[in-house]
Amino acid sequence: MEVVLLTQEHCAFCDDAKRMLDRLTADYDFTVREVDLGSPEGEALARDAGVLFPPGIVVDSDPVSYGRPSERRVRREFDRRTVAQR
Repeated sequence: MEVVLLTQEHCAFCDDAKRMLDRLTADYDFTVREVDLGSPEGEALARDAGVLFPPGIVVDSDPVSYGRPSERRVRREFDRRTVAQR
């Protein structure tokens, strides 16, 4: 799985999302690519995924969440994708 984390500077929720994804690497096989929300790529990804504010979490091009990160929601999505790959 590829996870794109849309972030911006001085964003406490972005820091929370980074720590959460670091924890989840122990349980799931995925890569994280961090993209600045203010960059042209970040703006395009946010627009396409419907991310209204940071952090945005996009898994394999599908938006999963934005704003305060929910580990429960992300784990459910990872579990769903892991089962679907088997």
